[in-house]
Amino acid sequence: MPGLTSEDSATSAQAPASADVPADRRTPRATMRSFLSAMNEVARGNEDALEDALACMDLSELATVIRHETGVAAAVQLKEAMDRLEFVDATAIPNQADAPAWTFASRREGRVRLVRGEDGAWVFDAETVRAAPLLYAAVAKLSRLAGRPIDVTRFVAGQRLRQLVPKPLREVGLLLEHWQWLGLLALAFAGVLGDRLSILLLTGGIALGMRWRKLDARDTSTMRKHLRPVGLLAMAGIWVTGLSWLGLPEGTFAWIMIAARFVLAAAAVWGAWRLVDVLGDVLTAWADGTESALDDLLVPLVVKSFKVFVAAMGLVFLADQLELRLTPLLTGLGLGGLAFALAAKDMLGNFFGSIMIIADRTFQVGDWIVVGDVEGTVEQVGFRSTRVRTFYNSLMTLPNTNLVTSAVDNLGRRRWRRWRALISLTYDTPPERIEAFCEGVRELVRRHPYTRKDYFQVYLNAFAPASLDVLVYVFFETPDWSTELRERQRLMLDIMRLARQLGVEFAFPTQTLHVRQEQGGEVEPEALADGAQRSVSQHTMRGRKQAREIMSAFGLDEGGRPP
Repeated sequence: MPGLTSEDSATSAQAPASADVPADRRTPRATMRSFLSAMNEVARGNEDALEDALACMDLSELATVIRHETGVAAAVQLKEAMDRLEFVDATAIPNQADAPAWTFASRREGRVRLVRGEDGAWVFDAETVRAAPLLYAAVAKLSRLAGRPIDVTRFVAGQRLRQLVPKPLREVGLLLEHWQWLGLLALAFAGVLGDRLSILLLTGGIALGMRWRKLDARDTSTMRKHLRPVGLLAMAGIWVTGLSWLGLPEGTFAWIMIAARFVLAAAAVWGAWRLVDVLGDVLTAWADGTESALDDLLVPLVVKSFKVFVAAMGLVFLADQLELRLTPLLTGLGLGGLAFALAAKDMLGNFFGSIMIIADRTFQVGDWIVVGDVEGTVEQVGFRSTRVRTFYNSLMTLPNTNLVTSAVDNLGRRRWRRWRALISLTYDTPPERIEAFCEGVRELVRRHPYTRKDYFQVYLNAFAPASLDVLVYVFFETPDWSTELRERQRLMLDIMRLARQLGVEFAFPTQTLHVRQEQGGEVEPEALADGAQRSVSQHTMRGRKQAREIMSAFGLDEGGRPP
């Protein structure tokens, strides 16, 4: 007759009575009635009642990854074992919340015992849950004493498969039965086969679709690269599904299932990562087809955002599969929030710096910028830094915080690109040719397809030591530096052709040395001074006369201005 044992009598209640404890688990008798009632509902076909039955069992010592599945199997096997062990007499079960632990039955394979949990609710203890398969195996052939029968094979897949294998294969060898070892080998082979077949079928289907759309489907290596996670996902899915049919012991089942779930989670994260890469390729191709440069800046950030999200969700999923509790870690981060904030100050500054760059449109991918001593073309804008390819082909990484606080000279945003040059002509060039040359250069600027027509300057600008310098001051309207160099060369070659046709020669640095030798006798200082004064006066008058004649030749009176 079920009742108290000496060990049970020594076990005191673990928690005081609480109004928060459900009424159907407040006493040993209430828990037993709740469990049997739920399992009878399951026998009638109401599988939703399994959750009520599981609430009456202590599953805390089961691995999270197999807790529900193993708990369901233990509940069904426990009910079937109890129906064959003894008749449940409700009056013999204590009905006090503070009663000591109570044992329903005890055998060599294990015992069925109700204990009070830390929350005050009465449950079948963890030892009973572990012993349920052994108890059921020991009494399965005994006659049923009470209760509705439940098809155990419906809930315990391993039990169904075990009944189909020959008896010699049920013998234990190296911790597992022989048929279980064969099942693991077959399951591994099925997983590898599923991996290969899934990749082969998907590759063939995608290639067929690409041919139907008249696309190049000859290169299947890229497709296989992206589909590799799908194969691993199929393999891990076969393992996770098939392990439930082998009826492995709890410890072995937990470890193998955790490994299979890890592969499943890793393959899922890897597949999502590859999917983000494919999405990035599609978005990049779309951005290349638009005229706006803003999408070229946003696409890498969007792709990186998706990857960060996939990585974060993948870590959470892996932690859940490996039973790593994240709550203590998050609590520790909360307590150390100040230290974390100080450590992450630069990281957050760079992150918000990238947002400011996008919002202000400081520069875009492909722009030619100058930041301090760094000059080059923007290649990529990330959350933490911006990469600039210098003109000597090195890659500079600039923190976004520095870009926000520093002066950025965006040469790529110039509408006009200035070119200033001095063209040196020889001193023996006649003024008429200089004027013709300057006007010819102006006409070249007016007719050039990439020059600014409303503002340019071409004039004789300086009497240099070895040349007459003509200033050429023009602006090019070009989209990039390469086009600017090409059009600048076009203009310079046209100027050289113009100079050749006009007979104008370019000067190069020269120096002429004149040696003068005095002849005749000495001259008195007084006579020399009088002669010099008369010569200066004559030359002054002559200079003024020639200047007036030159101005009159051009129709300019004294004080008048040209139109």
